[in-house]
Amino acid sequence: MGTPTRRSVLSGAAAAAGLGVLARPAAADQAGRFTGKVVLITGGTSGIGEATARAFAAAGAKVAFCGRRTDRGREVERGIRATRGEATYIQADVRKPSSVQHFVGSAVQRYGRLDIAFNNAGVQISAPLHEVTLEQWDDVTNTNARGVFLTMKYQIPHMLRTGGHIIVNSSVGALIGRPNLSTYQATKQAVQALVKAAALEYGSQGIRVNAILPGITDTAMIRPPGLDDATWRRVLAYVGQENVDGLKRTATPQMIASAVLGLAGEEFAYLTGACVPVDGGIAAGRRMLTPPLP
Repeated sequence: MGTPTRRSVLSGAAAAAGLGVLARPAAADQAGRFTGKVVLITGGTSGIGEATARAFAAAGAKVAFCGRRTDRGREVERGIRATRGEATYIQADVRKPSSVQHFVGSAVQRYGRLDIAFNNAGVQISAPLHEVTLEQWDDVTNTNARGVFLTMKYQIPHMLRTGGHIIVNSSVGALIGRPNLSTYQATKQAVQALVKAAALEYGSQGIRVNAILPGITDTAMIRPPGLDDATWRRVLAYVGQENVDGLKRTATPQMIASAVLGLAGEEFAYLTGACVPVDGGIAAGRRMLTPPLP
């Protein structure tokens, strides 16, 4: 952990504020930081998951990631290997127990162990509560909540042998209500309950469990179809100004990836059971979010 006079004090303060995880960028100074570590990532074919897979590989980790889109998964895998990173794509659907078990088992078989898991896979629908269909409810809850339960269920037995760290992707929406996102926000609160209980169950056995709560992030999940890049940049600027109380701008997937790597580092070795907002100040302002588009 370095000298106790400066580094540990800064790390403790950063953990308390929930902001210091952004201080270390996923860039050249990360090289080798996670050498020898094996990282599993769900939903790694796009958005925050893809950015995190690339960042961990650039920092020396061996990365196994999953997603439902095989073509996209192979593309991300090739991209990481082209930069001399080590990554393996394994097709999996987190809604299905056998698929999750196969993903975790195959990754451990290939790389020999499991040190860090980023349970990131998620979907979102936007609709008034009374218009949400049972099929939509099931898809969102089975992906966002059941999927996290299943991945933890199959990851933990491996970590009981060597210790490890599970990071779950929740959302600032678990703290602040937003119209038309009742189903999504319910699942994000559910995974926070899983995180807190699991942290208490397994802390004495060398497993830490935490959640990260991103704010509004520029991913395909929030981008309406049909918008050209220039228009979308203007929309994002508006959304940031109107909804992100502190920093007045939206996040990039790389910013959230940097936060995940920060939480996974030794600086936060004493952090467990925490739900850390990385949201540009939305939770601090507690102002109701407005939809990105009219």
